[in-house]
Amino acid sequence: MRLSNWGEGVNDTRKYPSRPFVGVGAVVVQQGSVLLVKRKHDPMAGQWSLPGGAVEVGETLADCLVRELIEETGLEVGVGPIVEVFDRITHDEAGRIAYHFVLVDYLCWPLGGTLCPGSDVADAVFADPEDLGAYALNQKAVSVIGLAMGLVRDGLGPPRRE
Repeated sequence: MRLSNWGEGVNDTRKYPSRPFVGVGAVVVQQGSVLLVKRKHDPMAGQWSLPGGAVEVGETLADCLVRELIEETGLEVGVGPIVEVFDRITHDEAGRIAYHFVLVDYLCWPLGGTLCPGSDVADAVFADPEDLGAYALNQKAVSVIGLAMGLVRDGLGPPRRE
């Protein structure tokens, strides 16, 4: 079963895991704006976040990120440097670990495609980093976006095409 395309009525094998899952996320920056997606499914259903997903067996982190961005947003991206690595551990009401992801977030930029929400997102937008409060992002996403925008301000960006 592909973890990136699960939906309603499909058993989520990531829930109540026996081990952490590795996932990737993208801070896609275009003309000073950052790409956000509204999640369609758990975890984080109905919430705005950075695009990304779970790494499949045999897939590199960068390949996963490129695949996930096409699936979720219709955009082809260039993958830049790592912005942050962290754990996202979610507990249920009884205190049990419902989800555990080790996430690697990268700075990315669009190379092609057309922005269009895919199967596991309800919406996708480029947002002004100054207006992130309107999207009720969790504090970690805001922090990662801030770190990525700092890299952009320091001159990091897409490689020049010849």
